[in-house]
This record gives sequence, C-alpha cells and structure tokens, in this order.
Amino acid sequence: MSQLDTRGQSSAPWPREPDPTQTLPPAAYPPAANPPGANPPAAYPPVAPPVRTTPGKGGARRIGELAVVALLSAGLASGGTYAVVRTIATAPGSATTTTAPAAAVAAPVVQADADTPDWTATAAAVAPSVVAIKVVSGQGEGEGSGVIIDSAGRIITNNHVVTGAGTGAQISVTLDDGRTYAATIAGTDPSTDLAVLTLTNPPSDLRPISFGDSDALAVGQPVMAVGNPLGLAGTVTTGIVSALNRPVSTGSSDTGVRGQAASDPVVTNAIQTSAAINPGNSGGALVTADGRLVGINSAIASLGTSAGGQSGNIGIGFAIPSSEAKAIAAQLIATGSAQHAYLGVSSADALVADGGAQRAAAVLRAVSAGTPAAQAGLRVGDAVVAIGGERVDSSLALVAAIREQSVGSHVTLTIVRDGSRQDIAVTLVARPAN
Repeated sequence: MSQLDTRGQSSAPWPREPDPTQTLPPAAYPPAANPPGANPPAAYPPVAPPVRTTPGKGGARRIGELAVVALLSAGLASGGTYAVVRTIATAPGSATTTTAPAAAVAAPVVQADADTPDWTATAAAVAPSVVAIKVVSGQGEGEGSGVIIDSAGRIITNNHVVTGAGTGAQISVTLDDGRTYAATIAGTDPSTDLAVLTLTNPPSDLRPISFGDSDALAVGQPVMAVGNPLGLAGTVTTGIVSALNRPVSTGSSDTGVRGQAASDPVVTNAIQTSAAINPGNSGGALVTADGRLVGINSAIASLGTSAGGQSGNIGIGFAIPSSEAKAIAAQLIATGSAQHAYLGVSSADALVADGGAQRAAAVLRAVSAGTPAAQAGLRVGDAVVAIGGERVDSSLALVAAIREQSVGSHVTLTIVRDGSRQDIAVTLVARPAN
C-alpha cells in the first residue's frame, strides 16, 4: 500500500491487504536508535506515492500522497523520526472497568473574554503540570515531554518517548521549577503511542493537570501547546484546532515493552492543530484557554527535508484526544497494559455510489466469523461511510474510529449496500491477543 523509509533500514513495501481478522493497518518499522552524542539524523525524504493493485484488474493504480506524518521523536540527541502516508483511493474497487486518573474539577483559568484569551494566565496555570523527560541508555538517548495526571507522581506521555532509547534506559523527569526525579514505566500502549511513568519518591506539591472534554472541541477554537521542543523546556505556543477526527498513522516505536508486539501500528483519530509543535514536544499538553488538557501532542506533518537536515513544524500538528488518553492511562495504571475495541474486518479504500454522487469509503474485504461485525450482519462489499455520525472516508479512518472506542461500546455504522444507505448497530469487544 505504501513504502516507509527508516534511518538505518531499507525501504520495504507494506502488505497489500490488512489482517483479515481485525481493523488494523499494516505494520510499520521502528527507527534505529542514535548512539549518545551522535549528530541528529537527516530528515527523511518525501515518501513516494504508493501503488495499489486494484482487485480483479491485475494492474497497479497509482494514488496520490496526502500527508507525511512524523512522530515527534525526542529531539536533540536521538532526533530520529519515522513517516508514513495516508492515502485515499481515486477509483472504485480499489470492559474493563478501571479508575480514571484524578483530575481537578474547576478550571484553573477563568478567561474574562473567550474571544481574546489571556495566554499569560493560561501558561502560568498549566506550566507546573508539564514536565521534561530525558531517556538515556547504552543504545541512545532522547528527550520528550509529559503531563502530570495525579498527586501520586504519575505522568502521561508518548510510548515512543519512553521506549525510543531501547531497553534498560534510565528515565529522569524535570519539573517546571527545575527539580529532577527518577521515573519508572508504569505501563505502555504502543497501539495508541501512550505511556504512563511513575516518579520515584515524588514530592508532595505536584500540580496535576485539569482534564478537559476533547469531544466538546470545535474547529477554530484557540488552543495552547506546552512542552519541551528541542530541549527548550517550558515552551508554549498557541494556535487553533484546525480539524477534528483526523485519521493519522505513524507506525510503532515499541521495542517489546510489556510483551506487546513491536509491529503494533499507531493509529489515532487525532486533533489537528496549528499551534507550533516540534521534536521534543512529544507527550506534552494541548490545552484550551481555560487550562484544561484536551490532547497529548504526538506527531507533525512534514513536507520532507528542511535546511539543516531536521524536519520541523509547518503548522500541522496532531494530538491524541484527552478522552482517549485518559481512558488508556487508567488501564495502564491498573494493569500495565490496555485493551482495544475490536470489530473483526479488513477493508480497503474505494469510491462508492451514494445516491447521485460518489463517496470515499472503507469497503469491507473480509468479515471474520464470530466477530462483532459478523454478528451484526456486516458483509463483504459493504462500504462504511460513517461511525456514530462521523464520516469515514478510508480504511485508515475506519481503524481510527474503532480504535478510539472503548471495549463494550455500542456504535452505529452507516454503510452503503447495493447503492442504498443503512445503519447497523454493533457492540465492540476486546481485541484478541496476538
């Protein structure tokens, strides 16, 4: 479906069809670790437009590149990123109960005028809840960001931050006031690129972040990113919510932590923002003007190489919604791992007839027996165009929409079958172990 270039590894094609037993895109490859003190690697060249073989035609059909998405790997020393392409076909055919992290009830900032926020007040309120993370091992080192989520010293960040330097790494966390503490990994979830750290002997004066409702965000709403870009701790930038429910796949950086497969892909129904974020912002906070956490910054779009060989911000960043991050963090704190919702299909991008028009959709190529999809009556050839009223216009969008759901969720899939729309209710279960 596409090709991926990773520093130190050769480019290799992805499998043409997803695993027929679940809605997962093909696996990506982790970046090679940089040795300590090494120069940051050159930014990656633009990924070539992928080639898809149209079923039944026997020939290859070239489809356009939409975006190159790079994880915000930990900047100064390790610097490595990896990129993938999200594509849309241009022709047809082609309950686990856990306790959530503690959070303050009242917003830390009351803005006098929501249209002209006082970002100075927001920064002052949020900065004590955002930390700088350093990871060092014999294989490499790197830096990232994190967010304090409770008074027990738990910090949510990106999986690729805490595992990017390889196994046996030492992790240190520096608070906004300069105090530094050792930290251990409480749990990781490569599939969502989330992890939770626990401070060793945390202080009693920690300032947990206030969680906001990412589901209530609106396009155009002002937001602030807070983090440690390029080692510059406590950096704040502002922008707006540029888009919601943006399907993004960035591959996996997992190295086998907690027994999870290194090939698990990272798929997010992301918040897109214009707030400037750069390598090292990984795991940092995206907050509203009243100081509430609505996203964990994790990736940026890149046009390819830039001056100096380092890929940076072009005004298109992506954050994991706080609703998803909070649910995953609760599971990681409780058990060290996370369960994910499972539908039981594989799909491909295609255009389908929808009334008098055509529409991009995720067309089902396989429906596994005994799965939620089969039990709900979904069939091969059904074109999924929406989930819960939110548009689905590609196979990746279908994966992202399912991934953000909780195990046991009841969702409504809008499909086109034989040229007619219909809604099908599905109850999702936990994804089977690999």
